[in-house]
Amino acid sequence: MTDVRIKFTVADKVARITLANPTGYNVMDLQFCREFGQAAIACETNPDIKVILIEAEGSVFSMGGDINSFVANKDRIHAHVLNMATQIHIGVAGLRRASAPVIAAINGMTAGGAFSLIAGADVVIAKRSAKFNPAFTKTGLTPDAGGTYFFPRVAGFRKAFWIMATNPTLTAEQAAEIDLVTQVVDDEVFADEVEKLVRKFADAPNGALSGLKALFRASLTNTLDDQLNLEARSIAARCADPETLARLVGFLEKKK
Repeated sequence: MTDVRIKFTVADKVARITLANPTGYNVMDLQFCREFGQAAIACETNPDIKVILIEAEGSVFSMGGDINSFVANKDRIHAHVLNMATQIHIGVAGLRRASAPVIAAINGMTAGGAFSLIAGADVVIAKRSAKFNPAFTKTGLTPDAGGTYFFPRVAGFRKAFWIMATNPTLTAEQAAEIDLVTQVVDDEVFADEVEKLVRKFADAPNGALSGLKALFRASLTNTLDDQLNLEARSIAARCADPETLARLVGFLEKKK
């Protein structure tokens, strides 16, 4: 395995969280969990980031939790796995709180904790050849990394429960049918399509997509009245922003 599990860069308003252990199938060991959490916190605390991309090196996105590390620490497995889960959950929560939308680019098999992780992304773009499997219950485990929070909200309670209970391997098209994947693209154009999407988000008007993410997140717990109140204040604040107002004026001028 490499000395680094996660590569993290920020450039041109884009944060890239790259799973960087392809020879180890980008498994989620303790080091991975810590580094992922650190990257997520860096995204959460940087107001200049407009889009967060999670991608992976190699032919596999991630095989999920590192079972080898579980067994290697069998004499203290309870504490070891609790530590791992706590660290990855710092990352999950950090990305949730980050103002920038999260895009997950899926290049291959995505299993276990990685399956949970991408369920929490705002957009998931996948190669047509990619595969997905929750994998937890087949070995007696239960999901972590937000899987029981995000996946039922994506696929619906019954469908999510059935998939996590029976562990079918889903194709990219099947994952798209249950909204785990947003967009499926042919393998040969995958890299180009990912970059197009990233650039589109990065070049969006300031505050538009971060405001959209905030509204969608709030809608999960708000009443209708609370959500309408939040929407009213959000759109009013966007209109009062000088850049947005200039865009509105320019739009009208183009119509003349």
